[in-house]
Amino acid sequence: MPAPLAFSYAVVRVVPRVEREEFVNVGVILFSAERRFLGCRLRFDRARLAALAPGLDTTALECHLDAMRAVCEGDPSGGPIAALSASERFHWMVAPRSASIQTSPVHSGLTEDPAAALERLFEAQVAPPLS
Repeated sequence: MPAPLAFSYAVVRVVPRVEREEFVNVGVILFSAERRFLGCRLRFDRARLAALAPGLDTTALECHLDAMRAVCEGDPSGGPIAALSASERFHWMVAPRSASIQTSPVHSGLTEDPAAALERLFEAQVAPPLS
């Protein structure tokens, strides 16, 4: 059995009105340096966001989340940030910002399987069924 390895993660949030500080969790980003693993799992629930912020431009937010996914995956469509190392991409994605898409503070944990840890965290933090 492999020894548990450290990982860092943050929850991705959509904050429709920054001044109200209300948000909906829409994903998780997880990074494990030892495994050279950077992954994200995102789910955009239009109904939950509409309940919090009627009239929100969900199309634009969905495009921004798609760009975040591209950066995480190192996909060239994510622009120059996507060409950085996994560690640099993770730190760029979790940097504090005052925008409609934010991340929680970075947390840490131990796991033998970063992909499985990502799935567990996604299920615990984001996954209530779509409406």
